Amino acid sequence: MLVRRAMGYPVEVALRYLRSKKRDSISVGTMFAILGVALGVAALATVMSVTGGFQAQFREKVLGVNAHVLVLKYSTDFREYRTVMDQVAKVRGVVGVAPFSINPMMLTHGDATATGVLLKGVDPTASLGTPPVPGGAPLRPGMVPVLDLPTHVVEGKLDGLRLPGAKPPDRLPMHTSAFFPDPVEPPDAGAGEDAPVYDDAGRNVSLLGKLKKDLDGRERRAATATPAAKPVARAAEEDDDAPAPLAKGAPEGAAEPSGGYRSVLPDDDTLPASVDPDACSDPVAVAKMPGIVIGVTLAKTLALEIGQCVTVTSPTIGYAYAGGAIKPPVAKRFRVVAVFEAGFDQYDSKLVYTDLYEAQAFYDQGDTVTGVEMKVDDIDRARAIAGEIQGLLSSGMYHTMDWEELNHGLFTALRIQQVGMSAVLALIIVVAAFTVVATLIMVVLDKKKEIAVLKAMGASDSAILRIFLYQGGIIGLAGTLAGLLLGVVFCKGLLVYGFPLDPKVYFISRLPVQVRPQEFLVTGVIAILICLTATIIPSLYAARLRPAEGFRDQ
Repeated sequence: MLVRRAMGYPVEVALRYLRSKKRDSISVGTMFAILGVALGVAALATVMSVTGGFQAQFREKVLGVNAHVLVLKYSTDFREYRTVMDQVAKVRGVVGVAPFSINPMMLTHGDATATGVLLKGVDPTASLGTPPVPGGAPLRPGMVPVLDLPTHVVEGKLDGLRLPGAKPPDRLPMHTSAFFPDPVEPPDAGAGEDAPVYDDAGRNVSLLGKLKKDLDGRERRAATATPAAKPVARAAEEDDDAPAPLAKGAPEGAAEPSGGYRSVLPDDDTLPASVDPDACSDPVAVAKMPGIVIGVTLAKTLALEIGQCVTVTSPTIGYAYAGGAIKPPVAKRFRVVAVFEAGFDQYDSKLVYTDLYEAQAFYDQGDTVTGVEMKVDDIDRARAIAGEIQGLLSSGMYHTMDWEELNHGLFTALRIQQVGMSAVLALIIVVAAFTVVATLIMVVLDKKKEIAVLKAMGASDSAILRIFLYQGGIIGLAGTLAGLLLGVVFCKGLLVYGFPLDPKVYFISRLPVQVRPQEFLVTGVIAILICLTATIIPSLYAARLRPAEGFRDQ
C-alpha cells in the first residue's frame, strides 16, 4: 500500500516489496528510533511546562500584590495625582486606578526588629475595595479594585485599615524653622549695614551666622583656658551653693551643700498610667491606632498576631531636615488588622500595607504620593496601555511602567532559562533524529535488491525518495505522539504528587507545572520536522541507487 501510494504502480509490485524474505522495515532498530524520539519529545514538553509554570506562578504572585501599570513622576512632589487619575481612568482598557506611596521603613515589636521593609500606603477603597469609612470617597463608577490583596488575606480583615475621619496630613511651610518658630521678617525689612540677610527659604542667615560665630568663639576660649584651683574658702564666698569643706577623717562623698538640698527625689519613679510611654500595653489605645497589613513571614519574624501593636520607624539616622525644619526620625504605632500570604517570600517578608494618609504622615510633604497605579482588563496589553498613557501625559514630567518592566530582571531570567533549557533538551530530539537516520540507512542497505528491482521496472528517483520519506515521517509521527502522551502523564504526575521546593531559594513551595496545548503543539511540530529533515540523507541515497549496484552484491 505504501509503495502504491508513492509510485502509483501495480499492487503486485508493492506486494513483492512487502513480502521480501528479508526482515521487515518495522524492525527492532525502528522501534528504538521511535522510542528515542518519544523520550526526547516527552522531556522537552515536560521542561517547557515546568518553566512555563514558573513564569505563570511568578506572574500571579507579582500581580497579586502589585498593579499592572504605574505612573510615576520625576519629582517627589506629586500633589496633582487626582487630576492624573481622572485622565488615565478614561483610557480604554483601564478598569481600576488608585494612588499609592511606598517608602522603606523599620518595624519593631518587642525585642524583634525587621529592617528594609517597604511600607506601602494605599487607598483602602480604590486599591482594595473595602467599604468606605464614614466620610470616605466611594469607588469610582465603572472601576474595580486595583490590587488583588484581599484574595491573599489568610487572617483578619481589611476593614479597619483607615480610621474614621482620617484626612491627608498638612504640609509644613518652607520657611518654618526649628530654631525660629515665629514668622521671620519680610526680606525687605531693615536698612543699612545691620540689615538682616535672608536666603531663598526666608531664613535670617545673618543672625544664624552671628550665633555660629559666637558659639565658635566660646568653644575656642574654653579649649585654650587652663583651669586653676581656687581656695575652698574663697569658692564658698563666691558661691553660696558651694559644698562645705570636708571634716578631717570624714568619708569622701559625705559633704552636704550649705543650705541643704533644694529638691527631693520621689520615692517611686514609676510614671502614672496617663503618661505611660508604652501605649501598646493599653487595649483601648491600641484599638484607636491605624491599621496595618503584614506578610505571613514577617508576622512570624516579629511574633505578631492580629490586634497587636507594631512600631514603624522611618529609616532616617539622627536628625533630618525636612520642610525647612530640623526634625527627629518619625515613629508611629500601628495595629495589625490582617495577615496576607502572597506565596512569594520576598513579598511576605518585606512588604506591608497601611492607609495612604498614615504613610504620608512620615514625611512633611503633605498630600503627595509616589505614583498612580492601574489595573487593566488584559495584562498582555499592559505595555501597550502604558505607552498610550505615556502619550496622554506628554508633559515630560511623568513616566509609565508596566508590570513586566517593573520586574524586568525576574521575568528576563525566567525567559532566558526557558529558552536555554528548551534548546538544550531539543538536542535529545536531534540525537533521536540521528537514530532515525541510522535506521533508514540500514533499511536502504537491506533493501538494495528491492530498490534495484523497482528501478528496473521504471520507478523514478522521486518515487523511491518519497518511500523513505514516508517511512521517516511515520517514525517521527509515532515517536512524537508517544512522547506527547508520555509528557502529559509526567506533568499530571507532578501536579498530583507535587515536588516540594525550598521557598527561601525558589520563592515558591511546590514545583509549578502549567500544561499549555500550544506548547505541546509546537514541540510536536518541531520534532516531526527534525525527523523529516533527518530522513533526507538516506532517502537521497536510496533514490540515487542504480539497479546494477543493487544486483552486484547479491
